[in-house]
Amino acid sequence: MDTASVCVAPARSGGSAADARRDARAFLDGLLPPVTSEAAGAVLLVVSELVTNALRHAGGTWTLELTAHPDGIEVAVHDPSPQAPRLRTPDLKGGTGGFGWPLVNRLARTTAVTPGPSGGKRVSALLPR
Repeated sequence: MDTASVCVAPARSGGSAADARRDARAFLDGLLPPVTSEAAGAVLLVVSELVTNALRHAGGTWTLELTAHPDGIEVAVHDPSPQAPRLRTPDLKGGTGGFGWPLVNRLARTTAVTPGPSGGKRVSALLPR
């Protein structure tokens, strides 16, 4: 297999992180050769984090794009906000978060934030297969 690419979730408002994980799981289940269970878990976690960030910080509209490469899986979330994710001190007491972006960066080989043509952005992470 060289590269397989599919947009697994259309842009939608109000779609949940659970919807995105379900779509990502279906994508992963269709890959040959299959990804390891560790790689699948990492992909699902990154999908959840990036979509949750779009829901929380970008107005709730997102598009999920997954691409399978021979040596990795690329997770990309498009949203309408031009604001890039930022590192912040995790909140251990108030429950306001701060754990997601560091987690994505730790699991991924690379991450990128690319401005979108209409003012939004594309946040992507390449994870080991």
